Amino acid sequence: MNDCKDINYELSLKYWADIPATVDGVLGGFGFISNADIEGSKLFLNSIFAINNAPNTNLAIDCGAGIGRITKHLLLPIFRQVDVIEPDEKFINKVREFVGEDNKKVRKLYKISLQEFVPKKKYDVIWNQWVLGYLTDEDLVLYLTRCRDALSDNGVIVVKENVTSSGITEKDDTDSSVTRPFKEFLKIFKKANLKRIKQCKQTNFPNGIYPVYMFALVPNVGAPE
Repeated sequence: MNDCKDINYELSLKYWADIPATVDGVLGGFGFISNADIEGSKLFLNSIFAINNAPNTNLAIDCGAGIGRITKHLLLPIFRQVDVIEPDEKFINKVREFVGEDNKKVRKLYKISLQEFVPKKKYDVIWNQWVLGYLTDEDLVLYLTRCRDALSDNGVIVVKENVTSSGITEKDDTDSSVTRPFKEFLKIFKKANLKRIKQCKQTNFPNGIYPVYMFALVPNVGAPE
C-alpha cells in the first residue's frame, strides 16, 4: 500500500487558508455541482435508513465540513443535532451564519484536523466527503478506526470521495492531497475493520471530473484487530 507519505498537512492547511468561505470556494470552483451532489447524497442516505437495523437520527457529525454546506442541506433536515469538524478558522467561524435558522441544532464545532480528532461521543452517522484525500494512508486507517469505535448502535460511517480511473493513487501538489483508486479504499476499509453495506456512484456530475463513490461502512464484527 502506498502510504502517501509525501502529503504535507501544513501545506494543505495553508492552501485552504487562502480559499474564500463560499460554496464555490469549498468546492474548488465547482459550486454549480452542489445541488446534484446533495441530491445524490440524500438518495444514498435514504437507502441506508431503509435497511433493517437502520441508524437513529439523533446525532451526526460532518467531518471536514468547510462552511457547513452538507450540514445545512443534508444532515440538519434529518438529524436532531449535528456536530462539525473543520480545521480552517474562517470556515468554521462561518458555519452557524451559513446554516441560518437551524444553527441551534449545530451542537459542537471542533476546530481540528481529522488526523488529530478523537471522538468523545457516539454518532449515528459520521459523514466524510472530499476530505480523506488529505490524510496519509496510515492516518486514514487510524482515523476510520476511531470513527468505527465512535458509532452508536446501528451507526454508519459514510465516505464520499473522488476515485481515480487510472487504478493508481494520484497526487495534487497544489493542496497536497491524493485521489485514491477504488481498490485502495477497499484495502483501507479492511485495515480499519470496516465492511461495506452499501455503495453507489454519484450521478449527474459533469464529464471530465473524477468519478465519485459513496460507501456506507459498519464495524466488521469478529474481524481481527
